[in-house]
Amino acid sequence: MGHRKDAPPCAEAPGSPAAPRRSDAQRNRERILEVALAELTRSADAPLSVIARKAGVGQGTFYRNFPSREALVLEIYRHEMRQVADSAAQLLSTREPDCALRAWMDGLARFAMAKAGLADAIRQATSGPGSPAKPGHTPVTDAAELLLRSCEEAGVIRPGVTADDLVLAIGGLWQLDPTEDWQPRAGRLLDLVMDGLRAGAPGR
Repeated sequence: MGHRKDAPPCAEAPGSPAAPRRSDAQRNRERILEVALAELTRSADAPLSVIARKAGVGQGTFYRNFPSREALVLEIYRHEMRQVADSAAQLLSTREPDCALRAWMDGLARFAMAKAGLADAIRQATSGPGSPAKPGHTPVTDAAELLLRSCEEAGVIRPGVTADDLVLAIGGLWQLDPTEDWQPRAGRLLDLVMDGLRAGAPGR
């Protein structure tokens, strides 16, 4: 299936399905994760009591969701990784495959910055004896493969690119400083990678 030469530029597709209504418990959990990501990115030693207060939940609610700092840190990491992985199919359902891939790469950049900002907290959570292992990257790798194969079938990228190739190509994301204005540089880097993927595509 060839890519239409007159296809519109990558943009948000109209009529995307609305998110299902979440329960209060789910909203509390997601609010804790959102606040904890911001606070622990600023300081790996951010007090859990401060995170609970800024999330607007009581100590009991907080500890029912996350009984320890280690559990909180690793759930933030898993949550961010799941968000990136799950977005691949959603993007493919509303965009041209190459536009979906480019939008997904923006999400991967945000994940890279979250991981970099949480590096100290993750290290503390996984370094002690008996500490839980840091999650792997399989869901993200699987999502990358889904997007790349969809693009290849549509003829909009060069054939044969693997998820490992893509991760290596965008490895510079992990060198950016999450405390600085990283978005413009990340955008330029990802545009260069996307141009390289499109070069020589049979459908273009």
